Amino acid sequence: MLPFSEACERNRGPILDVLQRAFARQSEVLEIGSGTGQHAVHFASNLTHLTWHPTERVANLAALQARLRFEAPANVRPATVLDVTQKEWPVRHVDAVFSANTLHIMSWREVMALFAGIDAVLMRAASCASTDHFATKDGTRRRATSASMRNFASAIPPQAYASSMR
Repeated sequence: MLPFSEACERNRGPILDVLQRAFARQSEVLEIGSGTGQHAVHFASNLTHLTWHPTERVANLAALQARLRFEAPANVRPATVLDVTQKEWPVRHVDAVFSANTLHIMSWREVMALFAGIDAVLMRAASCASTDHFATKDGTRRRATSASMRNFASAIPPQAYASSMR
């Protein structure tokens, strides 16, 4: 059975609406943290003028590759390993970057590395799009901004909060 994310299914329509405008003139998209691959398959199927480059950390690559093997349209390239802190990224020149639900679970060091890496691979006249859950600070507690974020946050071990961007 392929990995499945309910959140991907729920948010793919609104995200696609934005990407259709944001990536209308782009041709090569690097997706950072492709996860289950549902977004890569859906967006590449609907944005056929784009070549989609999905990436994932090595620990999650097999699940992504499984979905792509069965569902990826021709404009999706094979998934590659990307740890945003690595010096050389596997895709060197793109005119668009997309990432969903990654920034809020990265350490600050990883966030800084992500933007440095994006700067290195994005060509001129490029677009960058990120969709994420962010929390607001409420005194000493952090409060999630949506029900889906509260569900997601409850699954993260407490020790992970010390290193995340929240």
